[in-house]
Amino acid sequence: MEHLWDRIVEIAERTGTVPGGDTDCAHANTAMRLAFMNYIPQVFAAVTRAIGGARSLVAFERGAVGPHKDCGYEGPIVKAITGMPISMEGKSCACAHASHMGNVASAACDLWSNESVQHVRLLGGYAPEVFAEVLAYDCRLMNESLKHGTHRAVRDAMVSGDVALSPEALVIAPAAAIRIAKAIISRDGYYARSLAAALEAVAIIRDAVARRELTLSDRELTWLDRIEENLRSCPADETAFIAQMMTQYTDKCLPAEYGL
Repeated sequence: MEHLWDRIVEIAERTGTVPGGDTDCAHANTAMRLAFMNYIPQVFAAVTRAIGGARSLVAFERGAVGPHKDCGYEGPIVKAITGMPISMEGKSCACAHASHMGNVASAACDLWSNESVQHVRLLGGYAPEVFAEVLAYDCRLMNESLKHGTHRAVRDAMVSGDVALSPEALVIAPAAAIRIAKAIISRDGYYARSLAAALEAVAIIRDAVARRELTLSDRELTWLDRIEENLRSCPADETAFIAQMMTQYTDKCLPAEYGL
């Protein structure tokens, strides 16, 4: 990320372009999609999303100025740290992918978006037209709530409607995002930050279950225990962790290409 974003920012400055932000789509969104299809636990996807906050943060540390990209549902975590504007997507991008975070994603957004609308015919018109209409109505509601001073009530309803149903939604809600953000900035280095974010996400989920604000199945609770056990068994030192991983993945990558 540092290697990439140093060059992106240099090109942006040279060409008069705004270096926006990045997302952890490859990891966190893949986990989100697999969890929605019940291929992996939701708690795994939730912890992966928290780690995504540490991943996406690197772009801003190297010169990105926002908005953070819409498909990065970890945007609220990044915003809590940097104060940079974030673009988010939720129910208005159900045309692209399903998630458990359709409403809560709007709680801290500066821009509201959708993505990947296929050009197919629907009763209301072609799909891009239809979803542009849905998007416009969402934006109009948010803007009007700001104008009339009801935005906090709208925000809180968007949050409470999702967080009681999904650990993935829970970890990007404002209060949880701030907790994860604090965990990230309490550490130096990408590995330490990621580990701290993951453990904080586990703690947030456990707190919500204990307060009966979130109900998890026995399967999810068992996986939460396994995830925490594995996280706590990780070496504290990044060098030791990399050495441990290289014994498993040396034949699948070229370490020198990653500066290892």
